[in-house]
Order: sequence, then structure tokens, then C-alpha cells
Amino acid sequence: MIEHLKKRFNELSEQAEEVARTKQTKRHSFNDRPYNEVDGNMLLGWCVKARNLLSSACGRDSEHFKSFVDAEVPQSFEENPSRLARLRAVFLAAQEDFEGGYLASVKNLVEAEVFSSELDQAQELLASGYRVAAAVICGVVLETNLRNLCKLHGVAPGSLERMNADLVKAGQYNTIVQKRVTALAAIRNSAAHGNTAEFELADVKSMITEVERLVANWLS
Repeated sequence: MIEHLKKRFNELSEQAEEVARTKQTKRHSFNDRPYNEVDGNMLLGWCVKARNLLSSACGRDSEHFKSFVDAEVPQSFEENPSRLARLRAVFLAAQEDFEGGYLASVKNLVEAEVFSSELDQAQELLASGYRVAAAVICGVVLETNLRNLCKLHGVAPGSLERMNADLVKAGQYNTIVQKRVTALAAIRNSAAHGNTAEFELADVKSMITEVERLVANWLS
């Protein structure tokens, strides 16, 4: 996903240059005064695509997205090449911060890719009959995400049970989610201690699906 977004940033950066190259000097029909103008349809199309990219890469609550939306508003007596220049400045700042890894959204994307890979590994192990190993890996993903949630919201990390309870107290999720996490942790603990009679293959399959759903919600 990160490489896909980087590629899109580069594509739209090049498209912005194409829009800029359409600049022409024209004259007002009523007073013959000269003014500069880029192709309005191309500019509009680029704005829509750039705004969509910033929403995906930076988040709609980011300063980059908000600044881009503000920059789209035409100023009094402004020629559209000036508006394009202002928009490109915001876009390039967002691109630089994204590629430099300075955005929280980039961290989330990296973690999402890592966790997705680990859950895929758990799925493959389960398909090959290794339910214990699959449950342990899935449990690691669950606990790691709980620790990340604690750090993000100022909750002291601890045991999985303690973090689960403290995150509910902090209002990060409700008691229904807490019970789901407790049930998932029980499968992980049984697998880690070799108590294979306490869970079935179907339990681990459900565990992987459930952890994947929880992680997706926490990283969004």
C-alpha cells in the first residue's frame, strides 16, 4: 500500500506539471487587459485526484488535507495559475512528509502491512494443520496492538489482561470488545502452554478472523 501511494504521489506530481504547462496569456474581452490561465478542466481533475490521495495517505483530519481544501478556494481576483502554485506547495509538502515517514498514517500503514503479513502466516500454518503455532502468532499480533493502543492513549503497558481492562477504563473500546479480547487471549494462552485439548482448529480459524477485524479497527 505504501509503495502504491508513493507511486500515486509521483504520478500526480507529474500531472501537476502538465497542468502548469498549459498556462497561456489571454486578454479580457471587456478591457483588453492580459491575464494568465491554465486549463480549468485539467486543474479541476487534478484537484479531485490530489484531494483523494491526501485523504488516503494523510487522513482527512491531517493538516495537509485541510490545507489543500483551503487552498482550493479561489482568492479575490486571483488567476488560476496562482491557485495551482498554492495547491502544489501543499501537495509537495504532503508528499515529502509521507515519503519521509513523518505522518502518523504512514506508521499505521506500515503496522497494518506487518500485521497483515503475520496473520497471513498464521493462516498458512493453520491450513497446514499447525493450529498451535497459528494461535501463538495470532496472539502476538493481538498483544502487540494492545501495547500500541496503550502507548497511543497514555495507558501504562502491562499484561494483556491488565491492558485490556485499562483500555476499557480509558474509553478506547467497550466491555463487549473486552470480552472478545479475553476470549482470544484464552486461546493464545492455551496454545502457549501446550494445552491443545482446550481449543480446536475452528477456534483458531475464528481467532485469526477476529484479530484481523480488531486490528483493522484499531489502526483506522
